[in-house]
Amino acid sequence: MPVDVLNILESRDVQGDLRRASQALEQGQLVVLPTETVYGVAGRIDLESTRSRLEKLRSTNAGAAWTIHLAEPQHVWELGVERTHFSERLVQKLWPGPVAMIFEVSPDRQQTVAKRLDVPVSDLFQGNDLTLRCPDHPVFAAVARTLDRPIVLTRMEHIGSQLPTDLNVLPDGEVDLIINAGPTRYSKPSTILKVTRDGYQIVRSGVFDERIIQRQLRTTILFVCSGNTCRSPMAEALTRKMIADAHGVSEAQLESKGVSVISAGVFALPGTRATPQAIDAVKTLGADLSRHRSQPLTPELIHSADLIFAMGRSHAASIAEISPSSTKKVQLLDSQGDIEDPIGSDLQTYQSLAQKMQGLIRQRLKENRIIN
Repeated sequence: MPVDVLNILESRDVQGDLRRASQALEQGQLVVLPTETVYGVAGRIDLESTRSRLEKLRSTNAGAAWTIHLAEPQHVWELGVERTHFSERLVQKLWPGPVAMIFEVSPDRQQTVAKRLDVPVSDLFQGNDLTLRCPDHPVFAAVARTLDRPIVLTRMEHIGSQLPTDLNVLPDGEVDLIINAGPTRYSKPSTILKVTRDGYQIVRSGVFDERIIQRQLRTTILFVCSGNTCRSPMAEALTRKMIADAHGVSEAQLESKGVSVISAGVFALPGTRATPQAIDAVKTLGADLSRHRSQPLTPELIHSADLIFAMGRSHAASIAEISPSSTKKVQLLDSQGDIEDPIGSDLQTYQSLAQKMQGLIRQRLKENRIIN
C-alpha cells in the first residue's frame, strides 16, 4: 500500500497534519521529517520494534549508537551532559542549527539516562560519547515538541535534501508517513563537533566551517545610550580594558579570544568623536577612547549582540521597539535606575561617572560570567 504523503506547503490544515505526524510517532510509527539539511526517518528511541525498523534503513553507521534529535536546545541537560560555561555557550550559540555535538558522559550518568529513557546504554552511547542534534526546522520542531521523549532520525539511501519526485522508490512498509516541506535550506550535511571541557574539535565539516563556528561563538557586548559620544563609549572602553586584563592580553587581541565590545546611540549621528571630557575621564583609568567614532543603533547591531546594556530605561524601550525578540538580552547597566547623561558637565563629573561605571561593569561582567 502506498505511503501517505502530507504536503505542508499545499496543506489547508497544517496544524492537523503536524498533529497527525506527532500521533504517528507516538504510536511507534516511522515518519519522514525535514531538517534544515536533509530529510530523515524519525522514530521513538524507547521502542525496540521502532529501533529495529530504523536499523534496517540505516545507510551508514549500522549498529552504532543513535544520534538523538532534540526539539529544544535546553533538553540537552536532561541527557547526562555536564553543564559547564563552555557547553552552555555551545548550546546557546549553535542550536537550533546544522551542528551535531558529541558530548562525553560519565558511566554513572549513562546508566541513569538509559534507565530513565528505557533504552540500552549501547544504543545511546558509543563508549562515553553521546551524539545530539537540535535541527533548525519549524516542521521538525513542531512535531518533536509535542512528544515527551527523544526521537532519532536516520538517513535513507533514497532521501537527501529533498524528497524524490517518484516516491515509488521507497519500498512499501519502510516508512508509515512522509511530511513534505519542500527542499531543505542547505544542501550540505550538518557539521559534527566533538566537545571537550573547554573546547571542541571538528569531526566532520558541513554547513558550518571553522570560520563560521568561531564567529558564532563570539561573545558580543553592546552598550547603548543616546548620542554614543559619552556614556556608552565610556562603558565600551572600560569594558574592553577590563576583559583584556582578565584574559592577560592586549585590547587588540580581544577578538582572538572571541570577545567583541561595541557601543551605539539611539539618536547617534555616524562618525562623531567622543567628548574630550569622556576621553580624559577613562584615560585616568587606563582606557582609550581617542579613536572612537559614534554609530547609530541598528537591528543588525542588536541581533549580533549577546548582551546589551542600556544606560537608561528609554534606551531599553528603544531597543525593544526596534527588535522585540531581543528584550531578553537587554539589561540596565545600573539596576537601580538610569545613568544620567553628563553632556555639558565638567571633567570631575565625567571622572565620577567613569569610576561608577567601572564598578557597575565589573559587577555585570561577573554576573554574566564574562570575567571571574
